[in-house]
Amino acid sequence: MNILVTGACGYKGSVLIPLLLNEGHHIKAYDSEWFGNYLTPHQNLSYSKKDIRDFVQDDFNQVDIVIHLANVANDPAVELNPTLSWEVNVLCSQQICDYAMRSGVKHVIYASSGSVYGLKEEPNVTEDLPLVPISTYNKTKMVAERVFLSYKDYFKVHCLRPATVCGLSPRMRLDVAVNMLTYQALTKGEITILGGDQTRPNIHIDDIANLYLHLIQNSSSIPSGCYNAGFENISIRDIALMIQDKVDCSLTFQESNDPRSYRQDSSKILATGFKPLKSVSVAIDEIVQSYNEGTLPDGENCFTVKWMKQNNFS
Repeated sequence: MNILVTGACGYKGSVLIPLLLNEGHHIKAYDSEWFGNYLTPHQNLSYSKKDIRDFVQDDFNQVDIVIHLANVANDPAVELNPTLSWEVNVLCSQQICDYAMRSGVKHVIYASSGSVYGLKEEPNVTEDLPLVPISTYNKTKMVAERVFLSYKDYFKVHCLRPATVCGLSPRMRLDVAVNMLTYQALTKGEITILGGDQTRPNIHIDDIANLYLHLIQNSSSIPSGCYNAGFENISIRDIALMIQDKVDCSLTFQESNDPRSYRQDSSKILATGFKPLKSVSVAIDEIVQSYNEGTLPDGENCFTVKWMKQNNFS
C-alpha cells in the first residue's frame, strides 16, 4: 500500500513508520520537524519536511491510505495559542479530507484522543457516550472527528481515541504521565503526584502502532467510526507505586487542578481481533533500562510546552 503519514517524526510516528516499512508498505511521510527528525532513511520511505498547513493536492497523488497524526498535542500546548491549534487540528483536517477525496484515497485513519469525553461518572467510558470536552484541545479533537466522519461516504474512516501513550520512542516524550513519573524517579529520586486518585487509561506505544497496522490489514471488515484504544485503567497513585517498586524513590503528594478520572472501555476494538501485547509495567521497565544504559532521549525537546515556548512555535 502507498501510505501518507502526517506527523511522521512525532512520538508515535517515529515508532509507526519503521513498523509500516517492515510490513512492505511504501510511505510518504511529512513533518514540520518542530521536535526534530528521527526517521532512518529507507528505500520505501519518501520523506519531506513540510507543515500540513502547506499541503497541496499533488501531495496526495497515488496515495491509498492516510494516517493523520500531526496536531498540536495536549492541553497546555494548545493553550499557548488556541487559534493556531484550531487551524492545525481542525482546518487542516478538513483540507486533508478534501485532498484525500479528490485523489481517490480509500482509507483515512485519524489520531483523535480519549480526552474528547471530558468528565464522566460512568464506570466504563464507551464510544456511545456523549462527548463533553472541557478544554480547547479536547474540542479541536472532537470537531476534527466530525469532519473526518462526514467524509465516510467517500472513503473508510477510522477515528482512534487513544488513552495516554507510554513507552520509548526515538522522538521521546517525557511530559506524559507514565514517562514523566518514571523520569522523575530516575533523575530526582522523587515522584511528585498531583492528586493521585484520578484513574486514567493507558496504552503502550508499541500497541498503538500495531493498532494502526491492524486497522490497515482489516480495513474491509472494520466499519467506519470511532474506536477507544486504552487497555489499562490505573490511578496516578498506583502508577507511581508501580514505579517505586522498580526505582528507589520517594512519593510526594500535592493537590491537583485536573479532576479528570475515567475508565476507558476498549471492547469495541478488541472485538475486531486486536490484542495488546505490552503493558504500563513493560513501558516503565523499558524506560528504566534505557536510562541505565545511557540511551534514553531526554533533551529539552522531550518536553512539548517548554520546547514550543523556547522556539516560538506558539
